[in-house]
Amino acid sequence: MKLVVGLGNPGARYRATRHNVGFEVVDRLAARHGLRWDTWRDLTELAEWRRPEGRVIVSKPLTFMNLSGEAVQALLAFYKIPLDDVLVVCDDVNLPVGRLRVRPSGSDGGNNGLKSIAATLGTTAYARLRIGVGRGDTRRDLADHVLSRFAPDELPGMQEALDRAAQAVEVWIDGGVGPVMNGFNRAESES
Repeated sequence: MKLVVGLGNPGARYRATRHNVGFEVVDRLAARHGLRWDTWRDLTELAEWRRPEGRVIVSKPLTFMNLSGEAVQALLAFYKIPLDDVLVVCDDVNLPVGRLRVRPSGSDGGNNGLKSIAATLGTTAYARLRIGVGRGDTRRDLADHVLSRFAPDELPGMQEALDRAAQAVEVWIDGGVGPVMNGFNRAESES
């Protein structure tokens, strides 16, 4: 069994913001495979993907970004999923808009969702797929930036990146981190 967690903030106010790209990726994954979302323990929206190769639990925590670890820990405990079978999908202000990067473990890079998961689990030894949302104007408050929507000129590239990220999740499910790193960590111009 595998767990894919898309990070974001619940509610219409945060829909389509930079901080919610993790939600958008798992929504695309669910739509591609006809998965249905249900609320689980008031902690997360959850979709179960039953595949011949094994079940995949797809999650969108309802705990807000900075408390994501609560939902992840509860899912890991309930489903008895080892950390090697976890992928967290989130935004990254340190990457250019639309750039993807997957790693088998690592720092939170300033992402409060990853910070919460690491603090709750006591480790950073879980895979993460980061989607670049850019830093924007450095004079602007970072929280305001990640809670903003994409500029019209960023949208076409971002939509393509979200589709590629959903594809990267599918590759991870079938083959693990290595194939995703080899196929998706390069910029489009390097392909």
